[in-house]
Amino acid sequence: MKKHSARVAPLASYSVSELNSAIPDGASRSSVTRCKPGVNCPSTRSGISRQLSPLSAVEDSSAPILELQSRSPSGVCRHSRVEGQIRSGEEGTQNNTENNSQENQAQTRCQSCTSTFLKVVWGFLIILSVSSSWVGTTQIVKITYKNFDYPFFMTWFSTNWNILFFPVYYSGHLATAQEKQSPIKKFSRECSRIFGEDGLTLKLFLKRTAPFSILWTLTNYLYLLALKKLTATDVSALFCCNKAFVFLLSWIVLKDRFMGVRIVAAIMAITGIVMMAYADGFHGDSIIGVAYAVGSASTSALYKVLFKMFLGSANFGEAAHFVSTLGFFNLIFISFTPIILYFTKVEYWSPFSAVPWGYLCGVAGLWLAFNVLVNVGVVLTYPILISIGTVLSVPGNAAVDLLKHEVIFSVVRLGATIIICTGFLLMLLPEEWDEITLRFINSLKEKKSEDHAEDITDSSVHTRSRSRANGTVSIPLA
Repeated sequence: MKKHSARVAPLASYSVSELNSAIPDGASRSSVTRCKPGVNCPSTRSGISRQLSPLSAVEDSSAPILELQSRSPSGVCRHSRVEGQIRSGEEGTQNNTENNSQENQAQTRCQSCTSTFLKVVWGFLIILSVSSSWVGTTQIVKITYKNFDYPFFMTWFSTNWNILFFPVYYSGHLATAQEKQSPIKKFSRECSRIFGEDGLTLKLFLKRTAPFSILWTLTNYLYLLALKKLTATDVSALFCCNKAFVFLLSWIVLKDRFMGVRIVAAIMAITGIVMMAYADGFHGDSIIGVAYAVGSASTSALYKVLFKMFLGSANFGEAAHFVSTLGFFNLIFISFTPIILYFTKVEYWSPFSAVPWGYLCGVAGLWLAFNVLVNVGVVLTYPILISIGTVLSVPGNAAVDLLKHEVIFSVVRLGATIIICTGFLLMLLPEEWDEITLRFINSLKEKKSEDHAEDITDSSVHTRSRSRANGTVSIPLA
């Protein structure tokens, strides 16, 4: 029992020395009382236990030692927990940032894919609409000629409908725009963009509008004259040569970039014209009809080049304003021409009621729809699809001529049509088509080389695995 009491005696000195170092910062040292050996110190022990340990009174005797032994590990553990929370917070922030960036990229890709898909869908609809309107215009003109054979009056009447272009555009503006503008304000705004800040004066109106109105009238009039001599398929095919004429004029006048493939396309267009003229032997109505159609394509190309030179690239609103201005000019200044032709008996019809107003309104309406669709299509889809819709009018007219009018196409005419359409499609190639083609070929070569290297790697790995398997089997057991 004495041995047991001798072992207990150092507890007092240990507790005093350790408790002095274990006092919290907020506690005073006067609260710690040194105890002599053999003297009980309940107040000191209980005070320290209250300050240092939350244990109950039953475990009061062992509380100081347990608290002192477990205090430093718990501090490290809490510190490590805090650091872990900070690190986990930083990692969570990084993960949230990465997730947000990935979501934004996914949304951007989704939006771009959606816009591309919508453009393609709109392009498909525009192609069908453009080709159908042009085929319908050409075929109704051929039907109208059976009862009313006056092309200039038809041209003048149809051009007057261009006045409705701007109201159609303004209706679309009211339906889609968030900020509505009055018709006068919208018309003045588009007018200032075309004719300058001073607005539309009589001098500027005549200077800017007269050349384009004359070219517009000549293009349509020569096209209708060609339809009197040739089939709708031949005229629509020859009119596609205007793309080649636009390139040649742009290269000469506007100093556009020279492209060998477009020179080849222009040569193909000229070859098709010669073949079309040769189809009936360079005499009769055929050669005259070919001349009318080529003249219509030439004036159309000159109109486009001059428009690009003086007015640049116009948006949908500017184009609507300008075409409506051409309609006003035609109504005011060109109306005297059909009157003169009427009284000189060049284009004379005796009963006024004999005029087929239904067919004339159909031609004018489809012509206006064609012009509106061409300008709307540039906004909604890719411009190349509009040109594809124009060239698709050739097989459309061919189908109608073959099925309804029972036209028999000769081999020369068919070959000329195919050559002209092929040249038209070559004109649609972009300026960097050769670089794009080289990149595509190089990417295919690199992909083939990578696939070949992967095949070699896979075969070598398979051979090594087989040799290793054979080696392990052939090793003799110890």
